Parts: sequence; C-alpha cells; structure tokens
Amino acid sequence: MEAKSLTMSSSSLHLLQVLLYPFSILLLMSNMQKISAAATTKANSTGTYKNFIKTACNTTRYPKECNKALSPYASTIKTDPQKLCDTALSLTLNATCNTSSSIESLSKMKGLSPSETEIIRDCSETVGDAIDELTDSLKAMARAQGSERRTEMGNVRTWVSAALTNEYTCTDEFEGQKVSKTVKNTMKKSVMYLTKMTSNCLALLNLLDY
Repeated sequence: MEAKSLTMSSSSLHLLQVLLYPFSILLLMSNMQKISAAATTKANSTGTYKNFIKTACNTTRYPKECNKALSPYASTIKTDPQKLCDTALSLTLNATCNTSSSIESLSKMKGLSPSETEIIRDCSETVGDAIDELTDSLKAMARAQGSERRTEMGNVRTWVSAALTNEYTCTDEFEGQKVSKTVKNTMKKSVMYLTKMTSNCLALLNLLDY
C-alpha cells in the first residue's frame, strides 16, 4: 500500500506539471511582451527627446556643437525648454571654467614673450569675468519664478551676452600680435569652443516664453 501511494503521488505531480506547463509558457511570453513594450516605449521616448534637442539646436549658430553637447542629457531635458536652457547654461559655465584652467596652464609655460604674457593675462581676466557673469546668470535663472520671471530672464540674457562679449575680446587680443603657434592654437581652440557654446546658449534662451 505504501509503494502504491508513492506511485500515485508521483503520477499526480507529473500530471500537475503537465497541466501547469502551458500556463508557465503563457506567463513567460506575457512578461517578455511587457519587457519588449517597455523597451520600445523607452526607445521611442529617447528618440523624441533627442529630436526636440536637435530641433532647438537647429535655431542656433552652431547646431552641430549644440546637439553634441546637449544630446547626452536628453533623458533629463526631455521636451522641456526650461530644462534645455538650464542644461545649456550649466554646460557653458563648465566650459568657461575649463577654458580658464587651460589659460592658467598656458601662463606657466617657459619662454613666453612679453606680448604673449600680456595676451594670456588679459584673456585670463576676460574669461574670469565671463565666469562671474555666467554664475550670475544661473542664479537669476533659479530666481526666475512668478512675477519676477520676466525681469530675471532679462538679467540672464544680459549676463550671457556680456560673457560672450568678454570671450570675443579674448580672441581679438591676437589680432596683429606676434605670438607662437603653440600659444595661438591652444588659446584659440579653447576660447573659440567657448564662444560657440555661449552663443548657442544665448540663442536657446531666446526661444523661451516669459
């Protein structure tokens, strides 16, 4: 009797497995479909976000640089013009700080001529002013709420424009001056990228309604 009971239990277990197998397959397929749908939705959303950034960047003077800088932040920006401008402004300030560091390193080079030393010093000052102006812009952007929004956004645009003017002043320092190729190429590469970032940032700010 004991052996018979064990045999029946094994048979019952086997029957249960047979009955449950189709349901297990259906459950697995359902989960796979949900995962696939979620992945598709995410991919579609990412595509939408990147298209939003690309469309906005096409209104700037340097769309290629704009899109390259902002696309990695598509999931944060999404399709929000305010977040687009916040991100652009933060990236521009970061680029300005990097340029300032490059100029500082360049100033420590040995064998600089008096004119090169003067140009580097002047550029260091103007880029430093740009850092202050972009920092003020970020602060004003954070305050741009409610009835103060129009005033503060006007301040943001004014300071970003002033920063751009300072950056152009740095590039103008090279006109008619005799400087080494190393100094000229290093400075121009860093500062020209910065002016493109700042110019694009200002263009994106002009898209905001306020």
